[in-house]
Amino acid sequence: MVDLIMQDILGTPAILVGLFALIGLLAQRKNVADVISGTLKTVMGFVILGAGANVLVQSLDQFSSMFDEAFAVEGVIPNNEAIVALAQESFGTETAMIMLFGMFVNIALARFTPFKYIFLTGHHTMFMACMIAVILTTGGMSGVSMVILGSVILGSLMVLSPAMLQPFTRKITGSDDFAVGHFGSIGYFVSAWVGKLVGKNSRSTEDIKVPKSLGFLRDTSVSVSLTMVILFFAVALFAGPGFVESELSGGQNFLVFAFMQGLVFAAGVYIILAGVRMLLGEIVPAFKGFADKVVPNAKPALDCPAVFPFASNAVIIGFFFSFVAGLISMFLLPLFGLRVIVPGLVPHFFTGAAAGVFGNATGGRKGAILGSMTNGVMISFLPAMLLPVLGTLGFEGTTFGDADFGAVGIVLGNVIALIQSNIVAALVILLILAGLFALGMRTKANAKDSEEVA
Repeated sequence: MVDLIMQDILGTPAILVGLFALIGLLAQRKNVADVISGTLKTVMGFVILGAGANVLVQSLDQFSSMFDEAFAVEGVIPNNEAIVALAQESFGTETAMIMLFGMFVNIALARFTPFKYIFLTGHHTMFMACMIAVILTTGGMSGVSMVILGSVILGSLMVLSPAMLQPFTRKITGSDDFAVGHFGSIGYFVSAWVGKLVGKNSRSTEDIKVPKSLGFLRDTSVSVSLTMVILFFAVALFAGPGFVESELSGGQNFLVFAFMQGLVFAAGVYIILAGVRMLLGEIVPAFKGFADKVVPNAKPALDCPAVFPFASNAVIIGFFFSFVAGLISMFLLPLFGLRVIVPGLVPHFFTGAAAGVFGNATGGRKGAILGSMTNGVMISFLPAMLLPVLGTLGFEGTTFGDADFGAVGIVLGNVIALIQSNIVAALVILLILAGLFALGMRTKANAKDSEEVA
């Protein structure tokens, strides 16, 4: 029964989001038809979003294989799904308990503090729960105290992460309907501030003027297709026709294969955008009913692709320059005595694209470029610095990829060394809660200042 609830229901993001929509619609006393329609469309939107992500990942996996063959790079490839899968055999129970109780802490903090955010990105909740479980266990903690401390840390991150980004999210969307709930938030936050520092008088990426003869590039799907086809062609040429045709394409001409993979990538982006539109169209009004009843004035914190439709040019610019920064970092890491982090296309696309959108919101084109490059450097150096903290799991060929995992993991791994007893752990929990309430009161008092930052 526990496995059914934790893995099959709460561990399935689409069902989790659908449950929130169902509760919200029931709380508003909608008729049966609206409840069924709204719930199913919410789940469908998330399924479509996931389907688009799978299409992207398949295309990016092919790109990564060609890239590794072309440049013969050996190192650690960040991939959240892979590292969590490796950890589940030893830390599965701890992960499930921290995830479940962390969600309750999220709701409690949203109810009783000014941080009115419900984190709805279920897979990232599980990833962070897993990393916390690994670090706390490696640090010598176990049992109830470990679950309690881990749950408080997770629940706190689930409200603080969206709150940190919300002034910039409002600037992107032009409304306060939803927040971004994704553990790449530190990268997006830094990107927004970089944009603010360097982007004075820089025009938005969405204002790029295209000559009439190139007017077809205004179509996002066309511009994404051309960009990715060019990238695939370049890497395929370096990898060579022998490798591509024998190992990847099943005998299909390597250039034709590269061309089709570029289009597959573009199709994935198109599917994601369609899923986001359907999801937002249903979850935002449905969530209002849930929030009004359980957590008044709460906002749904959604996955990072929720901001993609607001700056489609910044999405591609952000991905490209984040990846470029990852390539540069790959050669710099050994100079600092760190393991080589091979740029993972999946983290660089999703977090780089979102960083581009946030950088563009505060600094236009310069912000999108330099902000996303900053994100690319962060998701290269932070995973490398995280590896020693993960214990034996750090010897695997993969690690956590997004900025928050690296930053939180490094801090938590060093702090946990100071925790020598359950008494100290309890004091840490009390200090975290006291800090949250104090920070919440200060945030409320300085609301006008936050609006000015936006």
